[in-house]
Amino acid sequence: MRPSGAAPFWQPGTPILWCYRRIVPGYVGPETARPVTVVRDDAAGLVAWLAPGTIMLRPVLPDGRELRSVPRLDMFRAGRAQRRDRWRGTGILMIAPTGAPWSVWLFWRPGWDFDGWYVNLEDVHQRDATSVASQDHVLDLQVAPDRSVRWKDEDELEAAVMAGRYSAADAERFRSDARSVEEIVRAWGSPFSDGWERWRPDPSWAVPELPPDASWDFDGLTGATP
Repeated sequence: MRPSGAAPFWQPGTPILWCYRRIVPGYVGPETARPVTVVRDDAAGLVAWLAPGTIMLRPVLPDGRELRSVPRLDMFRAGRAQRRDRWRGTGILMIAPTGAPWSVWLFWRPGWDFDGWYVNLEDVHQRDATSVASQDHVLDLQVAPDRSVRWKDEDELEAAVMAGRYSAADAERFRSDARSVEEIVRAWGSPFSDGWERWRPDPSWAVPELPPDASWDFDGLTGATP
């Protein structure tokens, strides 16, 4: 894989996979895979659309329960299984600025009522010919339409450190990244100021699909199930 931000770039309308690795040192395969459609891709960053109804691959506990159905510490110590699932919400516009350790996701309520920005702290994106990949940093931010900012999942980050998935130094770096995003919001910089909340998808785009063999095995993770 190579860093994002340099040619060749994907053309608008291209279907790709937006993937996240499990928080396991040295592992490079995806745990979460979302088929998305490229909206824009250039040196400044990647913008992609997750359409309503998209079939995606996501992690669950080995017995099929949701990750958050167990205590926070167990969530990071337990094994995982992958499950194919349908995205049941409204669509998400996903923006990954080049070189940034985060991406910004725009959410809408039904009827295109804008609900705000969600900042997912994560590794700087890498890509191959058909996908982008990152690793989640657990801590996230929510930015409301009135530009107020709320930190999210601080308790889960603490649990990830206790479980050995991240170090205390990693966690402090992630908090520093969150503070940097807060500065961007206060200055109302890109991508928040770029007007993406007024964007709408091309109605001719088909909903992209997972590859037929989309499942990966690692560290107790099982193959995809219906």
